[in-house]
Amino acid sequence: MTDFRRLSDSVLASPQITLDDIASAKSKGVGLIINNRPDGEAPSAPQGADIEEAAKAAGLDYLAIPIDHSGFNEAQVAEMVSALGKAKGAVLAYCRSGTRSTLLWALAQAKSGAAPDDIARDAMAAGYDVSPIRPMLDMLAAR
Repeated sequence: MTDFRRLSDSVLASPQITLDDIASAKSKGVGLIINNRPDGEAPSAPQGADIEEAAKAAGLDYLAIPIDHSGFNEAQVAEMVSALGKAKGAVLAYCRSGTRSTLLWALAQAKSGAAPDDIARDAMAAGYDVSPIRPMLDMLAAR
């Protein structure tokens, strides 16, 4: 069941996607799927290689930036900034609930100079709360 939530004009976040969701993503202009879920986190869910194979078969790019429950690091944020900057078309980022994908997007936006209040507003409009990382957003935005 597709549950793509718009974070910005070019970025969608989603809970775990299925292979059937890839066609829907493509129809919404997605050119890149970013997997923020570590393989093995939910063995019954489609794993990264399955999503990657289906995405590439549909003509979409695929990138894995796994975020485990230990949190985020600078390399992951930098990789997200780079991926968002190079994407051809919209980006669909997913994890178990969409929260880690949204938080990583928010950190990438702050690192790229977006205002934390705007990031928080856009995330909340999509149903995600970035308040747990607000100090990090403020710090990145101030750099």
